[in-house]
Amino acid sequence: MRSGARGRMSERRTSILGALLATLGPISMSIYTPAMPQLVSAFSSTESLIKLTLTVYFAGFSVAQLVSGPFSDAFGRRNATLLFVGINALGGLICVLAPNVTWLLAGRLVQGIGASVGITVARAVVRDQFTGAEASRIMNLIGIMLAIGPAMAPAIGGLLLAGFGWHAIFVMLIGFSLTIILSVLVFMRETGRPDPSLALPRQVATSYIEVLGDVRFLAATGVLGGAIGSLYAQATMLPFILIDRVGLSPTAFGLGMLMQSGFYFLGSVCLRLTAVRLGGERSVRVGLAMLASGGALIALSTHLLAPTYLSVMAPVAFSSFGIAYLTPHMTTAALQSFPHIAGSASAMLGFIQMASGFLGGLAAAFVGVPLMAFGTIVPLMCLGAVVSYLVFVRLTQSAVETPEE
Repeated sequence: MRSGARGRMSERRTSILGALLATLGPISMSIYTPAMPQLVSAFSSTESLIKLTLTVYFAGFSVAQLVSGPFSDAFGRRNATLLFVGINALGGLICVLAPNVTWLLAGRLVQGIGASVGITVARAVVRDQFTGAEASRIMNLIGIMLAIGPAMAPAIGGLLLAGFGWHAIFVMLIGFSLTIILSVLVFMRETGRPDPSLALPRQVATSYIEVLGDVRFLAATGVLGGAIGSLYAQATMLPFILIDRVGLSPTAFGLGMLMQSGFYFLGSVCLRLTAVRLGGERSVRVGLAMLASGGALIALSTHLLAPTYLSVMAPVAFSSFGIAYLTPHMTTAALQSFPHIAGSASAMLGFIQMASGFLGGLAAAFVGVPLMAFGTIVPLMCLGAVVSYLVFVRLTQSAVETPEE
């Protein structure tokens, strides 16, 4: 079903532009992970400080979504995208020119702030134009395309590192940002109904109070926060497990991460083939079953087996497949009640997901041992997603039963 919007784009154009925007955050996050151990020596720094480059990116990305979402409601999806992607490019330039780790941290923070607009506007553009099964189908197609970019990013980062050094990774990110800006200028229509009053602090607060007052939104977001947040949290642990403990080279690590995003891609493709037969709710349950199984296998393998590539990545692949199955329907369900403030609702959804990953990364830093953190924190986040879904189902049933009482 289509919903009213100022501009209309086809499903294909919406999916491609949405995927391009949505990949900005994950690619900016993951493409440089093969270089993290080398950055320790390049800046005469410590492992903890280089890990912090991911943490400040998470922080900037998470908090800035709360600004970019209302900004897109107030001044338009196109204007918000152009401004924030430009900020992302500036962050990449700061990283390229960074003379010390302090400037590298600053550049990563700016990159995170700029990248926040990507997934926020991508989801809002879909909600502006489509609802129900049609919206879920587009979200699934975005998921398929989304898997390709982050799947290739660590591999590309590893190759750039081997051939040209770590600076080349951030130069490529600048080029990617400029490509998005050009694509938006040429192909993207304004799909929202900009209202500058929505940028007023009181109205922003009112919008977020409305979103957070919807308990079904909170439950659906809890599912996505536990599931997708676990992927973000893994990004702070896997480089040090696979490179330092398992012994992979940075290039091999980048290629090895294809197992994670490759299975996410496979899950997205399988969902597209089975969605009509399964329906949204059953697809989520299949995904949660695989996510929970993957989380349990992570806990068992890390505590019972010596770390190898397969003992670490096979459970990760299993859970990634499940995440691909549950994400489209739960995203559509979370945004369903907010056509008038789709940008703000999408921003809060993204904020909670990223905050979940950020807190997972902080917990991992507190634990101190990456392998132990991986085997404890990630399974707990998977469990949180399952519990949130049980709450969501109960709330949905109550909403259906209430009119009959």
